[in-house]
Amino acid sequence: MPYIASNLRLLFSSSSSFSPFKLSLPLLSKPYNPNRPFFRVLSYSKRQRSTTVPQQNHNSVSLHKRNRSTFKKGESMEESDKGSSFGFNKRRAEGKDKDDRGKKNLQLKVRRLNPTNTISYVQILGTGMDTQDTSPSVLLFFDKQRFIFNAGEGLQRFCTEHKIKLSKIDHIFLSRVCSETAGGLPGLLLTLASMGDEGMSVNVWGPSDLKYLVDAMKSFIPHAAMVHTRSFGPAPCSDAAPLPDLAKSADPIVLIDNEVVKISAMLLKPSCSEGSSINPGEMSVIYVCELPELMGKFDPKKAVALGLKPGPKFSELQSGKSVKSDRQDIMVHPSDVMGPSVPGPIVLLVDCPTESHVLQLLSAQSLSSYYADLSDDPPKCAKTVNCIIHLSPASVTGTSNYQKWMKRFGAAQHIMAGHEMKNVEIPILKSSARIAARLNYLCPQLFPAPGFWSLQHLNISVPESSATESPVSSISAENLLKFTLRPHAHLGLDRTNIPSVVTPSEIMDELFSEIPEIADAAQHISQFWHGPRETKEGISPIQDNELMVEEPWLDENRLPSCLDNVRRDDLEIVLLGTGSSQPSKYRNVTSIYVNLFSKGSLLLDCGEGTLGQLKRRYGVEGADSAVRNLRCIWISHIHADHHAGLARILTLRRDLLKGVTHEPLLVVGPAQLKRFLDAYQKLEDLDMQFLNCRYTREASWNDVECNSESNKSPSTPESLSNEGMNNNSTFQSQSNLFAKGNRMQSVWKGTGVPVDNSMAIPLLKSLKKVLNEAGLETLISFPVVHCPQAFGVALKAADRINSAGKVIPGWKIVYSGDTRPCPELIEASRGATILIHEATFEDGMVEEAIAKNHSTTKEAIEVGSSAGAYRILLTHFSQRYPKIPVVDETHMHKTCIAFDLMSINLADLPVLPRVLPYFKLLFKDEMPVDESDDVIDAVSVAL
Repeated sequence: MPYIASNLRLLFSSSSSFSPFKLSLPLLSKPYNPNRPFFRVLSYSKRQRSTTVPQQNHNSVSLHKRNRSTFKKGESMEESDKGSSFGFNKRRAEGKDKDDRGKKNLQLKVRRLNPTNTISYVQILGTGMDTQDTSPSVLLFFDKQRFIFNAGEGLQRFCTEHKIKLSKIDHIFLSRVCSETAGGLPGLLLTLASMGDEGMSVNVWGPSDLKYLVDAMKSFIPHAAMVHTRSFGPAPCSDAAPLPDLAKSADPIVLIDNEVVKISAMLLKPSCSEGSSINPGEMSVIYVCELPELMGKFDPKKAVALGLKPGPKFSELQSGKSVKSDRQDIMVHPSDVMGPSVPGPIVLLVDCPTESHVLQLLSAQSLSSYYADLSDDPPKCAKTVNCIIHLSPASVTGTSNYQKWMKRFGAAQHIMAGHEMKNVEIPILKSSARIAARLNYLCPQLFPAPGFWSLQHLNISVPESSATESPVSSISAENLLKFTLRPHAHLGLDRTNIPSVVTPSEIMDELFSEIPEIADAAQHISQFWHGPRETKEGISPIQDNELMVEEPWLDENRLPSCLDNVRRDDLEIVLLGTGSSQPSKYRNVTSIYVNLFSKGSLLLDCGEGTLGQLKRRYGVEGADSAVRNLRCIWISHIHADHHAGLARILTLRRDLLKGVTHEPLLVVGPAQLKRFLDAYQKLEDLDMQFLNCRYTREASWNDVECNSESNKSPSTPESLSNEGMNNNSTFQSQSNLFAKGNRMQSVWKGTGVPVDNSMAIPLLKSLKKVLNEAGLETLISFPVVHCPQAFGVALKAADRINSAGKVIPGWKIVYSGDTRPCPELIEASRGATILIHEATFEDGMVEEAIAKNHSTTKEAIEVGSSAGAYRILLTHFSQRYPKIPVVDETHMHKTCIAFDLMSINLADLPVLPRVLPYFKLLFKDEMPVDESDDVIDAVSVAL
């Protein structure tokens, strides 16, 4: 297709700096020289820091312009012992850079309430839609106060997209304490704790098992962020006395009662637990929100007729006080001069998770005063419920008993928010879905179409048990659907804020209008895979399970032997999250899915929203299959953006494998993670075993092999300690920052968490078996420079034999975790097939990178080049780059940048760098800017 090349040449010869051919010119690159200097960034010492900064990209928006000091008093800069001139923040690496926010109470906002509340409503946030992986949240809005009910994973991303300011939230209520309803709470608390100069906290309410979640979060969230957690109800414990019969409790538990709202709680437990204790996580809550009544209109004529003079007494009557008449010897009461009052609206939020909870729902005496009396003479104590939001699943709400209970509320508006299946093809995160659709058009090989369920495959029939009961009229929840409570004249549903549905064709029309040349670019990309023989230069057509061979276009990119006769069902790397610190509109936080197809899969890090991203990539059924077939989860360090989605994945796997013979999943992570998992398992069974990362070092594996060969007893604690490492280990290199006697040894050893060494050998043997079954030879963790007990990981596949009997070396993946460039990472990356390296900051922000112990894009590329990695994939970008990071393409001849849901097949590695310039075309007008008011400057807590 010669016209395509011609059009592209015309396109890219314009004034734009974009050029897809620029990277393929040999003159722009130099062959890899192992002797050339690696680090060319700033050198820092404790006494002095260079003020020379690499030239900034002309498009960058740097923190330098904020005219603030990068380092705080007391922070020290270090450099490695053997002349590698890279800087790092030693205090941060040791965990000593915390400011006072971890020691004092964060600010609880005190707001002056407005009793009249001219505006008030409840609003649906983040209902299940395309992923069905989390409970929706509900916002109760007043002029001066905000309340959130449930904080599942993805709440921050949803609120960021729709400009719902989390800083305005005063209280968070949980209808159950589990990963489904509270998976987004840790990240939300950390975000709030980092807002502004002082940070802030919120009140968190939940049933008594909330204490188990709080205990777990204390392992990585400052205590000050959680001092306002408040639980209610009897404590669930198998060893305690039986719970009282909650159904016979006539009075709700009043949690808040102020000028604007009264919020009460009613507890539900499963009927099978009647008269006995229940387990943590089984208690659910009905929340009742009651607004005060509005006084009737004041009639001044009546007041004058009763002998009152216009003045202060008029105001006192309107505020509900009785006054003495000025002209008559009588008391004047508000009812004498006010019109009829308007009852305050009432909203119920109901979470009835299983059918075993429904029986108690039917018999709950505390609800009796809220039922509608359909007789002509209702009792005076009856209260009229205006709106009920049902968080219960459709499998429960469709039953006969539940429908019977719904009828008791008369004409109340019922909103069904519990995973309504008919909406699953509508994405929650529209901005992210829009980017995904554009990337899919440009390069479907790396960005497959989202795996949403098709409506024809859904079973949305009503359960048979409801056949005897006619269903109650209700509506399905939609995102941003409101039910107005005040002003009273507008009481009822408000659909004006519901996002409009945008079809794929509309997205494409918009794309072609903005970037007309994108069609030619997409066709040019397709030539890398499917072009005519004469244009592919040795690239064979790729179909599923077929082979691919490519001649290199640069000597430095010569095809590694592990890609000889590679099959498309060998390996796929899916970037589930590519942003840092906190979820944003376009990039989720870190998670990498390593798909080994029929041999299972692994997760490298598991930030909040990992499950939702899996479902967006593979569909609901496909994601369930992926979770079911997980072999191992590896976590790099304890920061929440790398592990806050772990509980949700583990609990889903537990449920999917219930009744199936299986082994607990191995979770490999830093020692502090065990503290979190042990505490969390008191709330929910995670069905996992924990292995400390430090026992998956190369030396520990060597120790296991030695013990197996000599049939010795398990190693002593000393043989697994840092001092007892095998002398032949690469980590005993003199340049090792973490070796005995070096200044980072305290970071390596100072975990503060005792580890049962006797458990290490059996778990390592279990891991070895899991790896072998997955076709992997090794999983080796190595220390990196970021925070205490931070790690990177190297995965090596077993060798294979091709059809001609030739031994093909296994591929090697290295993932950096979060780190400064360091010798351990370079050594581990030697000969890597692909290095996945964090690149949080652009090249002109070296000072910020050092202060936070992160890397710039240039530093990450130089790590890979120095180690001789075949391909380098940059990820973990600062959220100040909403869609695409700032990169200098002259460094990118063997590199590509990652996007959320990018799927990289092992067979596609040779062409990976060629696609990068086209990404720059797609986002050519993007600028690095802060995304919203809720993307904070002080991101140090999560970073």
